[in-house]
Amino acid sequence: MTAISLKGKVIIVTGGGRGLGRAMALGFARAGALGVTVTSISSPDEITAVAKEIDAIAGPGHGLAMRADVGQWAHCQKVVAQTVSTFGALHILVNNAARGPRYTSEQRGPFWEADPEGWRGVVDTNINGPFYMAKAAAPHLLTAKWGRVINISKTRDSMHAAKITPYGMSKAALEAATLSWAQDFAGTGVTVNSLAPGGPTDSGFETEDYWRAAREAGRLRPAEVMVAPALWLASKQSDAITGCRYVADRWDASAPPDEAAEQAREPAIFIAPSKDSQQKKSGLTRTWLPTGVPARAQPAKPATKGKKP
Repeated sequence: MTAISLKGKVIIVTGGGRGLGRAMALGFARAGALGVTVTSISSPDEITAVAKEIDAIAGPGHGLAMRADVGQWAHCQKVVAQTVSTFGALHILVNNAARGPRYTSEQRGPFWEADPEGWRGVVDTNINGPFYMAKAAAPHLLTAKWGRVINISKTRDSMHAAKITPYGMSKAALEAATLSWAQDFAGTGVTVNSLAPGGPTDSGFETEDYWRAAREAGRLRPAEVMVAPALWLASKQSDAITGCRYVADRWDASAPPDEAAEQAREPAIFIAPSKDSQQKKSGLTRTWLPTGVPARAQPAKPATKGKKP
């Protein structure tokens, strides 16, 4: 497989202290990124450790840890400003920071049992956070005339599953934002796409009971499942791709990257608009096209889960 290079690129990964964020940040460093900023509000020790890991991979001064709450506009402005000041530019934003179901209840339950403050926290982080970060990053991406926004999403069926609001619906909102922002950036050299792991990951993100059950069933994916597709989406190889949705556990590491990416792509979670002239003008011609890929291979899941998306 052809190695993907991110030489000279500067990247922000929100929620980069653990799990998916850490895996992607280290993957970017191995691909030669000039600078990788990792953020977290709740885990300053973890992002400090990740920044040191980045330096160990890429050399001193390539990692930057910033304690920031993406649910606060001022924090997002500071992250972008400090990143540009430190590394001289900004090319790629990975909106990974998120709050999961455990922030609204210790065990999954119906929406009326959710803690209102926890609900607000999930919405602030999962919906407002990507908007604030993308808004702060946009001027720099537009100035560079090349850029990437990668929104980290989730499995489509679980967005509207029972006992998972507002987490599930927050990711549906992020999918809508991906399509909308892709059109806003049309013709600028900046693309916006979403990437989902394809199911639960071994990152401690879920409620304890759900995480334990998924682990016992052998359904947990390693966080590293995100690295290859994230590298491709962050690279020049994806220049023609915007407004699309990718599922990481569909990625075939034995295939050429472009072919693996097409296998990992699935149609948007929304039906195609009846009036699609704007989508066509924006280059979103692939967004709703079926991939023609057979049912997803998921050997770690029960056979009943092996359905076409």
